[in-house]
Formats: sequence, C-alpha cells, structure tokens
Amino acid sequence: MLDLKFVRENPEIVKQNIKNKFQDKKLPLVDEVIALDVESRNAKGEADTLRAERNKISKQIGGLMAQGKKEEAEELKKQVTADSERLAELEQKENELQEKILKIMMTIPNIIDPTVPIGKDDSENVEVERFGEPVVPDFEVPYHSDIMEKFNGLDLDSARKVAGNGFYYLMGDIARLHSAVISYARDFMINRGFTYCIPPFMIRSDVVTGVMSFAEMDAMMYKIEGEDLYLIGTSEHSMIGKFIDTILPDTSLPQTLTSYSPCFRKEKGAHGIEERGIYRIHQFEKQEMIVVCDPEDSKMWFDKLWQNTVDLFRSLDIPVRTLECCSGDLADLKVKSIDVEAWSPRQKKYFEVGSCSNLGDAQARRLKIRVVGEKGKYFAHTLNNTVVAPPRMLIAFLENNLNSDGSVNIPVALQPYMGGQTVIK
Repeated sequence: MLDLKFVRENPEIVKQNIKNKFQDKKLPLVDEVIALDVESRNAKGEADTLRAERNKISKQIGGLMAQGKKEEAEELKKQVTADSERLAELEQKENELQEKILKIMMTIPNIIDPTVPIGKDDSENVEVERFGEPVVPDFEVPYHSDIMEKFNGLDLDSARKVAGNGFYYLMGDIARLHSAVISYARDFMINRGFTYCIPPFMIRSDVVTGVMSFAEMDAMMYKIEGEDLYLIGTSEHSMIGKFIDTILPDTSLPQTLTSYSPCFRKEKGAHGIEERGIYRIHQFEKQEMIVVCDPEDSKMWFDKLWQNTVDLFRSLDIPVRTLECCSGDLADLKVKSIDVEAWSPRQKKYFEVGSCSNLGDAQARRLKIRVVGEKGKYFAHTLNNTVVAPPRMLIAFLENNLNSDGSVNIPVALQPYMGGQTVIK
C-alpha cells in the first residue's frame, strides 16, 4: 500500500505506474482518493476547531458558574451542545471517509522497481540467467504421474474419492522422497543462517489483507466457515504476520526466517486441475524463506534469496533458470519479482518451481511493521521466496534423475535423508 501523502504529491507517477501494469481501469481511483483525502482533511480541520472551541467554552462556563452568572453559563452550554452534535457528525464523516480511502489505497498498485520490464502478462517475462546444462535423454521420459505410479508412489483415484480433484496420496519411496526434500531444504536454509520456524497454518483476516491484494485473496484463500480464520496459501502469510503491529529496533534487523507449512489454495480459474498429476493442486507442502530488513538492504536480500533457491536445485542436479517478471505479471503489492524455473526433460522446456518477491514497505505499511533507530521511525521492507515446494519440485527431480531402466538416482546431498539410498528402483 502506498503512502497517501506520496499519492497526493505525485499523482502522475502513480497513474503512470498503473498504466505500466496495464490496469487502466484503476486510473480514476487516483483522483477519487485525492478528492476524498481533501474532504477528510477538511472534516478533520473543522472537528479540531470545534474541539478546541469546546474546551475553551467549557473553561468559560466554569468561570461564569463560579461568578454566579448562571444564565450566561446556560447560553454557552447550548452552544456546546450544538457544537457537540456537529462534532459527532464530523467524526462519523471522518470515519466513513477514512474507510473509503483505505479501500481505494489497498487497491492502487505499489510502485514497481524501475528495472522491471514492461509487459502485459507472463508471456512477456524476461529470461535472466541459466544454471546447469539442460539435458534431453535418449529415451522417452514418461509423464510424472506415470513415473510415480510405477513406484506405487501416487494414488490419485483414492484421493479423488476422499477429497475431490486436486488432491493426492503419496506412498512409499515417493512419499519418503517428498519428506526428504523438505528436510534437506530446512537444513540447507539453516546452514545459510536462517532461523527455522513452524508457523500457524491459519491466519485472521487482518493478516490476510495485510500480506496480499484482494484479487489474490479471492483466487487463493480458503475461509473457515463461522470464524475469522483462513487457511494459509503459503507460510509467508503467517511469517510476515508474525511482525504485525511491532516496532523493531534497527539493531535487530535483518530478521531472516525459514518456515515449513502445508499450503492450501483454491487455484480459482486454474486450467488442468482435473488432469492426472500433481502440478497444480489444492494442497501441498513447502519450505519458505522470508526477510524483514532495512529498506537500504532489500535489494541485496532480494538477490540473496533467489540465489538460495538456485543453489538448492543445483545441489540436486536439476538445471534451472531465472525469469524476471514483467510489470503486468506482478501482483499489486510487489515491487520486483523473479521466478525460478526448473528444466523438464519430458516437455523440453522450463517450468516454475519458485518465486522470489520484494514487496518494499507495502506489507509493512498495511501491518504496521516499523523500525526505530538512528534514522528515526520508518517502515521495514519485506521479502519472500520459495525454498522448495516438493509436489511440483518432485516433477523436476524425477524427470532429471530418471534412468532408462525406470530407476531414479538420489543425489549425494539427499542420500542421508533417504536412509543412505543411492537409487530408487
């Protein structure tokens, strides 16, 4: 969420940013919120004047009563009553205007970083760099669900009976591989200096609206009926929420956390949800990383975060590339984002396995995450990145480590988490 003062003083910059994100329908909101702000400040000014006048008159009434001038005091009391009625009207008007302003401000997109490429959607994202050599084997690579089913490691039919489409049972060595990847990712991030955390898997609505846009919320979140609780779509939500309404000493920054959680997503409007496989599903598990830092350090941390994911995938013999998200592909709160994509030998192309985002002070402003130190009091910057999300990551892992006889190699880094196994047969 932008600073209202910034919008008031830089309306053309805000409008150009909206155009750069191809959200022209939001352009009228800038003038509308500025007009509401003027009205709100005028109401507040009148209310402040009335409060000051009321205090002044109250003292006069006391003086008149002490002098026995009861009639004059009664006349002033009538004025106080009239002013109080007007003050109540103004206070109600202030509250209504502030609600309207907040609703609009939470809809106007954050100012994107000047390095972000301008484009309408993900088809215009820009490749940045490749890591590892993509290989296409001289044998046919089966569809990932077929690979898993040959190991008796995937049961979609039973899951469909139990929970519907978009769910799965993982079994045997495939289930063990899933857990091994999560455990390895946990230790990988701990070794990089991050504090391990298991967060709440449900969050309240004020945290939801603090960490994401309304559009994302509608497309992703499952609401717990009858309660002010939502199932998390990623542990970033509850991890950033951990700092809600806090003032952090600048000496305590950066806060670097890595978290495990199950994730739940509607995948509203997603294509292929009924196809066999585990690429796009309603439930999965993930290792995440988040950083709360000083604004001056957020660019440095952004580069560190996506590099962590690249390094983890390369340690498991999976070629990856980084992809810069264009303006039209950025969620409204994001300043800059890079996707990490893994190589698929079967499809002979890369596909997304993680996303790294710098949100500037947008989440901190909504959640009131402030920093205090020599520079005074200011909003922190927040960043997040996927370490690994095994269901989707397993696809890349199995395809890139598959042998012609159907067995799957276990990279050295993962072998301790698989009981010393070097291959799954």
